[in-house]
Amino acid sequence: MSGEAAVTLLGTKGGPAIRPGTRMPTATLMEMGGQTILVDAGLGVTRGICDAGIALTELDAILITHLHSDHYLELGPLLHTAWTAGLKRPVPIYGPDGLAAYWQGFLTSMAFDIELRIRDEGRPDLGALAEIKQMPESGLRVGPVTISSLRNVHPPIVESYTLRFECGGQSAVLSGDTAPMHDMVSFARGAELLVHEAMLAAGIDALCKRVGNGDDRLRRHLERSHTPAAEAGRIAHEAGVGALALNHLVPCDDPAFTEEDWQREVRRGWDGPIYIGQDGMRIALAPLAAQVGDA
Repeated sequence: MSGEAAVTLLGTKGGPAIRPGTRMPTATLMEMGGQTILVDAGLGVTRGICDAGIALTELDAILITHLHSDHYLELGPLLHTAWTAGLKRPVPIYGPDGLAAYWQGFLTSMAFDIELRIRDEGRPDLGALAEIKQMPESGLRVGPVTISSLRNVHPPIVESYTLRFECGGQSAVLSGDTAPMHDMVSFARGAELLVHEAMLAAGIDALCKRVGNGDDRLRRHLERSHTPAAEAGRIAHEAGVGALALNHLVPCDDPAFTEEDWQREVRRGWDGPIYIGQDGMRIALAPLAAQVGDA
């Protein structure tokens, strides 16, 4: 890593499905205090980490915000690939209850290959390289980085987290998947960067017609579990953050909507630096003023 604190949006698409030309689902890299921390591991994360110039063996910790597939589907393949790339030290992995069962299921599904590589190539036991731990609501530390967690509003899932990273006077907040909530304002207060999920309300009708299942359940989920872009802007303004980045974009692959549509919605509540997330976008936390021209 370069030494500067930065957030890289590896995957910025909301939802699990991909199609020709679309972005990849959710994954974010936090580089801070000499630590490289991955938040979420959606499809494409392994390639995204490498494209960001980070070796798979350099991850210091992994955090999974909740157990929707677009946030952890590639966790097992990521760890397996890091293992074949030379990973020898355990990686702490924090997440909701149920993550350990996923990991054990992955190990079972790959048992033939894993046992063969241990015997045939002299590799260490893959199972021992993932230290699966419950996300502590009291917070945790990765090296000098302090990480605070806040349960957000993402029904029907209860264990879903917003995360705040702090080190050396710098801070960044990742909203995770959430409906608008008042506690986000105080939790994100004064952060250099707020990365907030966002939904473009005008695009929901077309999205539901294209990928829905013939009733209103998808629409109900989106409306009660996610945040309209204008609300993300309002939250950023009330929290007094230095900059706002939109992530987990819904919809992100409808040609009828452009970056200008996202900008217009966000500007209803926010007049500061804004980044409309793109896969691979890297945002330095300081000095944020230098990043405005790229926003």
